[in-house]
Amino acid sequence: MSKVERRVRSLVSEDGEMRDALEVVLDRATDGEVQWVEVRDEITSGQWGRLIEKEILVDGDSGFALADPDAIEAGLEDDGGSGGSSSDVETPETTSWTKWDKLAAVATVGAFVGYAVGPVRAAIAGTIDVVLGPLLNVVPFYVVIMVIALATGLYSTLLRAGLMDMEKMSAYQNRMKEIQERRKEAKERDDQEALDAIQEEQMDAMGDQLGMFKEQFRPMVWIMFLTIPAFLWMFWVIGYRGSDSAYPEIAAQELVVPIVGTVTWDAGLVGPIQMWIVWYFLCSMAFTQIVQKSLNIEMSPS
Repeated sequence: MSKVERRVRSLVSEDGEMRDALEVVLDRATDGEVQWVEVRDEITSGQWGRLIEKEILVDGDSGFALADPDAIEAGLEDDGGSGGSSSDVETPETTSWTKWDKLAAVATVGAFVGYAVGPVRAAIAGTIDVVLGPLLNVVPFYVVIMVIALATGLYSTLLRAGLMDMEKMSAYQNRMKEIQERRKEAKERDDQEALDAIQEEQMDAMGDQLGMFKEQFRPMVWIMFLTIPAFLWMFWVIGYRGSDSAYPEIAAQELVVPIVGTVTWDAGLVGPIQMWIVWYFLCSMAFTQIVQKSLNIEMSPS
């Protein structure tokens, strides 16, 4: 069922007089177009405005064009008796996770264990140290964190752009918004029958929330899969308040921070949140914004 047909059915179910208005517009249309002067004696300006608002009438060459004459006729032939519950927005299909997505999720959960289990943390961090360790002999630790944050911002942006379907996200949001609008209109008309039907549709649409969550969480699995090992390595380098540090000389380095003053990398700025964690997140947020702007990638549904 097309969107135009759904909109016609919704209009007719909400206001029976809209059926007559639509029939007039169909009858007076020439080459798929109609002008207000041709129908103003038989329909109201409010009805005309509703047809434009619902995009059943769209801009044409010499007037307003019928968005889809066949769909309009189909909507008039069978309005479904839905009491206003027909949605203008198609329900998108939920994205299926591949076996690789599921394996990445399992591996990510396993990597989380590294924060609590010393041997696991040492094994993962020791492997990453083969790549990142030599950097510590070339540049300061704060530069190493900046490099990691830049890499994080780059691949997180690319993964979200590649794995998250923004059109589906937009469709989920549009469907929920359209239901809310029809609910508001039904309340204004004090149409209890329509409200009951819309309430049932809202319950059915709860699956959209799960669909949106799956769309958002799929790239997050891969982002965490790549980020947690690097994060474990930084934690392994600094240790917790100087204990179990693989590089105690780095953990004890002093740096001057605005407002806070002179601190070390393992100093807790806010409770257990250490200085290196704060610096990483500040760099990560900044580089992520720079990458998104540079690549012109939109991270929110349109």
